[in-house]
Amino acid sequence: MNRLVEIRSQESLCRERAAFDSERRVFWLTQAEEWKQRALDEIAHHFRECNLARAELARG
Repeated sequence: MNRLVEIRSQESLCRERAAFDSERRVFWLTQAEEWKQRALDEIAHHFRECNLARAELARG
């Protein structure tokens, strides 16, 4: 989950930059959306791993 915190921090940083860099606002917002997607992918990966571990434990 530390990776998720890092990813969300990058997303936030990009959104902050977008707020202060009007000339490159679209670029920074696009970057933020890419980081947001990475965060969603990381969450999905985490849940897949948890579900696999549970399935293996259930099979025992």
